[in-house]
Amino acid sequence: MNLNLMDPRVLMTVATVVIVAAAVIAVLYMGKHRNSTAVLRKKFGPEYDRAVREQGSERKAEAKLADREKRVEKFNIRDLDPVEYERFSKQWESVQSRFIDFPKGAVAEADDMVSSLMKVRGYPVSDFNQRAADVSVDHPRVVENYRSAHEIALRVGKAETTTEELRTAMIHYRWVIEELMQVPTIVERKEVA
Repeated sequence: MNLNLMDPRVLMTVATVVIVAAAVIAVLYMGKHRNSTAVLRKKFGPEYDRAVREQGSERKAEAKLADREKRVEKFNIRDLDPVEYERFSKQWESVQSRFIDFPKGAVAEADDMVSSLMKVRGYPVSDFNQRAADVSVDHPRVVENYRSAHEIALRVGKAETTTEELRTAMIHYRWVIEELMQVPTIVERKEVA
């Protein structure tokens, strides 16, 4: 069989095959991208939307969030041991009890406590924005509370905070601390006799 490449029917067939192949590749790519977007949106929740606002596009935001994940994967994040858990629990009780008499000091202590807790768990703690980004990978539901509480804590020294704002900061810190201190659920295996 002699194939004439200049025959319009052959050219039309080749063009159709190329177009169909390109369409299939595009559909597969879009499906993968949509799936990736859905996974990131589900994992990061409100943090995904924040990243989109900050970056100006979903694609840039998703790249940033993926970079965060890769960065945090390199950390040696660990659970608290029982002694550390008890120490942080008592420290948190103490900080909360001081709020009534010294709210500004309690908020500052709570902010420091979150940093200490993160450091013990294995997160680098040098820069607040990086800390917030890092903790958003494993704890995306409370990172906005952390940002809000920290912003209030920064204003404490400038006498720009109300008692209600300080109370709000403590509530936010409670959520963050409880999340960071969570004891993993251990599933007991029962042997069948």
